[in-house]
Amino acid sequence: MDAGLLHLVKAFFLGIIEGLTEFIPVSSTGHLILIGDWISFQSSDGKVFEVVIQLGAILAVMWIFRARLGQLIGGTLRGERQEVLFARNLIVAFLPAGIVGAIFISQIKAIFYHPGVVATTLIIGGLIMLYVERNAHNAKEPKQTAADVRATSHTLEQISWKQALGVGVAQCVAMIPGTSRSGSTIVGGMIAGIQRKTATEFSFFLAMPTMLGAAVYDMYRNYHLLTQHDLSAIAVGFVAAFLSAILVVRAVLRFVANHTYRGFAWYRIALGLVVAVVLFAKA
Repeated sequence: MDAGLLHLVKAFFLGIIEGLTEFIPVSSTGHLILIGDWISFQSSDGKVFEVVIQLGAILAVMWIFRARLGQLIGGTLRGERQEVLFARNLIVAFLPAGIVGAIFISQIKAIFYHPGVVATTLIIGGLIMLYVERNAHNAKEPKQTAADVRATSHTLEQISWKQALGVGVAQCVAMIPGTSRSGSTIVGGMIAGIQRKTATEFSFFLAMPTMLGAAVYDMYRNYHLLTQHDLSAIAVGFVAAFLSAILVVRAVLRFVANHTYRGFAWYRIALGLVVAVVLFAKA
């Protein structure tokens, strides 16, 4: 196969991986690093490729939630209290990662973008997820008090600014590949007292400003490094991520209504162990 065509095929494959993994708690960046290394995907700045194709995934979310997004924007502009508070919570949750990312993202990429780090964070994140899910299950037992029930936010409108801030702090951890942005924000939300499905929906909305900001910032800083070869690959990966993410987001919303994230936690642990063994064997 022609080298140029093969490069585009790899970009398309990675775009599908991005769309499939961005909105489930398994770390899309971790998968892109591992699979990109496995298939020897080369780009003038692979990290920019990873961030920009996430735009495809986030636009898929914006398309699916377009009616609710329009309601949020319109209601906020009209001063409707419920929408203003929701917008405030998104801003509060966005700020920690926005500030930390603007200051430290270059150092984070230089230090942590490595398969060994991904293996470690996959395992640790999986263990934390199991712990949080176990506590969430125990909280449903009959011994739960009325105060405990009131302390749990079951809708987006019930989320407090303190809970939103907790989700935002958790999102900062997701800058380390293998951690998972969706995993960190969902688990952070559950720890803060937000019900699983609501935490998942809030994570989707928070992804919009976070990922858009990251993509625009990375393109601004590194566009001069990209070649026409890179731009073609980014375009292909972008489309693949958009199409696959549309399927995944709808499926995730149906899934979390009746299931826990334990399966994803065990998948993370298993994948992390496999990667660790492979890296150890290569050493």
